[in-house]
Amino acid sequence: MEIVQKIKTGDIRAVARLIRDIDDNIPEAREVLKELYSATGNAYVIGVTGAPGVGKSTLVDQMVTHLRKSGKTVGVLAVDPTSPFSGGAILGDRVRMQRHSMDEGVFIRSMATRGAFGGLTQSTRSAIDVLDAMGKDYVIVETVGVGQDEVDIVRSSDTTLIVLVPGMGDDVQALKAGILEVGDIFVINKSDREGVDKTVGDIRLMIEMDEKRYKDGWKPPILTTQAAFDKGIRELLDEIEKHHLYLSSNKTMLSKLRYEKAKSDLSEMIKDRIAKEIFIDITSSGEFEEAIKSIVDKQIDPYTACDTIVSAKLKSNIR
Repeated sequence: MEIVQKIKTGDIRAVARLIRDIDDNIPEAREVLKELYSATGNAYVIGVTGAPGVGKSTLVDQMVTHLRKSGKTVGVLAVDPTSPFSGGAILGDRVRMQRHSMDEGVFIRSMATRGAFGGLTQSTRSAIDVLDAMGKDYVIVETVGVGQDEVDIVRSSDTTLIVLVPGMGDDVQALKAGILEVGDIFVINKSDREGVDKTVGDIRLMIEMDEKRYKDGWKPPILTTQAAFDKGIRELLDEIEKHHLYLSSNKTMLSKLRYEKAKSDLSEMIKDRIAKEIFIDITSSGEFEEAIKSIVDKQIDPYTACDTIVSAKLKSNIR
């Protein structure tokens, strides 16, 4: 309860320790999260996704600067690639935002992908709740940028930004259904490059082709920015606020978003818990060791061994 109270009052060290424990799967962290959950639901979560090299970190850095000038507190979760040696985040994104490190109104943490194909791990989802309970006005989640499959962010954020740049083929990537459907706002960064008009035109065409989807709802705007030179950032934050007001005034949409978020969170938690417990149970069993020896001796193939072990485990659990 002491840790919970410290986090609710904005204790940076307590928050940092808890997020580290969450990332390291320390069992006690789960108990703290249970107590914190009632204090969540106040922060506005902004997801920032897009292919590597589009300038997501620079964009987020400038967004933080503008939000702080407006007196808002900000938490940033930068999802970085996982180190193949330590399993931790490589920390590239956090290095780019160092100028905010001494600002008590800003909390920045790098999170590792840990092989999550959708770009977001359960640890990152839990960290969002921690920063929310900490009292941050905004939580910005910058995904690693793995491409079209990285759509998990839409289930955890209130507003999702799709960031692209002209001249890198990202306009084609954006036109694919998976990435197009998750965007609330499209941002063409590095807009001083050649081909920006074509990129804007391609995205606008795809939005207009799916007009029925946006007929009575939010139609994603397309903005151009030059984050490195702080151009277009204020306009971007204005559009985010417009989307915020749209969600606030649309109770049906808001209820649907909350339902989908709760469903996604619970589904992932259950899946994660089942996978871990069954995996540990199987790999610590005698059958597992026997199967390895049989595979090495060529008495059985690994595919048959896997099917046999898993089927037996599932049947025993059902009984």
